[in-house]
Amino acid sequence: MTSQERQELIARYKEGYNEVSRSLEGFPPDSLTAHPFQGKWSAAEIVHHLADSETTSGLRLRRLLVEDHPLIQGYDQDAYAGRLNYNNREMAPALDAFRSARATAAQLFEFMRDEDWEREGTHSESGSYTAEDWLTLYAAHAHNHAAQIRRLREALTASGENAAATA
Repeated sequence: MTSQERQELIARYKEGYNEVSRSLEGFPPDSLTAHPFQGKWSAAEIVHHLADSETTSGLRLRRLLVEDHPLIQGYDQDAYAGRLNYNNREMAPALDAFRSARATAAQLFEFMRDEDWEREGTHSESGSYTAEDWLTLYAAHAHNHAAQIRRLREALTASGENAAATA
């Protein structure tokens, strides 16, 4: 990865929280736990997932930077959503945790050298895993979920319009 490519991914990573915040603007508060798509998460579940995922990802990056060849443990995100009651908890603390986890990880970028980005561990599910792999994954992660939140809002709006038209 070139330095320019890395800087573009860093900028995208840093913008992730704002992108999620924008995706939630205008989302009907009484629909945050709705499931317009069978088997897919609600907006509230996505936000709680982002808080847990970003907390986990921050620890992963730190382990890559500090430990020699760490094992990066995967986890069952659906089990987290169910067992940690994502759809029954207030979202504001999760948004704060997501924002804070991103901000503290982004601080580390300022001190990382080229060789830090190449430090390697082993991910329990995907094998070789470097700090560059980490950045590639998490630079897109929040943006992907922001798009998912927008699709949820669009589906809820369309179903509301259809319900109003048939009433």
